[in-house]
Amino acid sequence: MTTAPERTADLYPTRGTTEVAIPRMDPVVWSEPGTPGPIEATELAGFERDGFLAVDQLVGPDEVDVLRGELERLTSDPDMRADERSIVEPRSNEVRTVFEVHKISEVFARLVRDPRVVGRARQILGSDVYVHQSRINVKPGFGATGFYWHSDFETWHAEDGMPHMRAVSVSIALTENYETNGGLMIMPGSHKTFLGCSGETPKDNYKKSLQMQDAGTPSDESLTKFAEAHSIKLFTGKPGSATWFDCNCMHGSGDNITPHPRSNVFIVFNSVENEAVEPFAAPVRRPEFIGARDFTPVK
Repeated sequence: MTTAPERTADLYPTRGTTEVAIPRMDPVVWSEPGTPGPIEATELAGFERDGFLAVDQLVGPDEVDVLRGELERLTSDPDMRADERSIVEPRSNEVRTVFEVHKISEVFARLVRDPRVVGRARQILGSDVYVHQSRINVKPGFGATGFYWHSDFETWHAEDGMPHMRAVSVSIALTENYETNGGLMIMPGSHKTFLGCSGETPKDNYKKSLQMQDAGTPSDESLTKFAEAHSIKLFTGKPGSATWFDCNCMHGSGDNITPHPRSNVFIVFNSVENEAVEPFAAPVRRPEFIGARDFTPVK
């Protein structure tokens, strides 16, 4: 299935004249209590409360070696560098991100289908799932830029037409995540409030936002209030560790000015019952390699 349904009611208005905070109107965990799956009941309760779940070792060392080798192959391929799905780091002029890796690479396609991965997504979202977005991220040492604070759902809702908060992301570490090399930061509990940002979405905003976020960026005042209410957690871990987090978590990452590179594979699963419609706050859809329009369930 590759077409988008008609636009539905907008429960989460954003990109207007003023910034507005709205209580979450959707569940966090969509499956019924006791539904079988790889996540324990206590872990699901933590995900409901905090908006994230850390797994010390999702994939083993040998698997990490294969995944990292594939990442290095893709990011060093001149043809892949010239592909529109590759984003180049402004400072170093090196490939920073490659999108749609589950379609480019059978190695990453197998990872998406792995029961340890897709099984957790199905359990959290309570349905079959499809891949809304996949990518590999590379943060080389000595100056790789970070990603400013944002909610993914705010962007996916505004620019991709995702109606409800029924999506979950997983970031799998392919290198060591230290406290110092630009790791993921999340505000625990922030997923229960939607922050509608101010300002219209420019046409082709994705071309700029993939290198430096602008539209959909919260104000300093709102971020200060969120941080005071929720605190900030920084995620560290060995290669093969993973962090699952709700689509509406307020999160970001800092620059990596250390000698230690940081690389990860990032997969977004959306419920097949939450197919993207037309954008709620953008003049045109983003390209399909960023916001999928193929709603075929992962099998």
